[in-house]
Amino acid sequence: MKIALACDHGGLNLKNAVAKYLAEHDYELVDFGTTSENSCDYPDFALAAAEAVARGECERGIFVCTTGIGISIAANKVPGIRCALCTDATCARLTREHNNANVLALGGGIVGVNLALDIVATFLATEFSGLEKHQRRIDKISAIERKYMK
Repeated sequence: MKIALACDHGGLNLKNAVAKYLAEHDYELVDFGTTSENSCDYPDFALAAAEAVARGECERGIFVCTTGIGISIAANKVPGIRCALCTDATCARLTREHNNANVLALGGGIVGVNLALDIVATFLATEFSGLEKHQRRIDKISAIERKYMK
């Protein structure tokens, strides 16, 4: 599975830990940055990585900023992206099963490395349930995108 990674300076350390974990588990990574602790703007990195996921160049994404909030807001502006900010493995499992989320957001200043890696493992291992009620809701989200994201 090919994974898009993105972060700002506040998420760099956690992104690097996630990248190491993913590489050790034979995931293919595309790192959209940042690679520096210099202050930068998370929308720049979220946009490039989210577009790669939306185009199907990467199957999923993992994006990190200090809280995970800003980078998830930016990612969700890209049509076709369903980015979920998760703080535990249960949320990661449910967002895959129910929402078919294709991007995971993490807060580098909120979750520690061990918890983050558990969240990542769960997010990547969990498939969409395919239940009609969940697909119906995703279709409604897509309709909202089509209405407002022209």
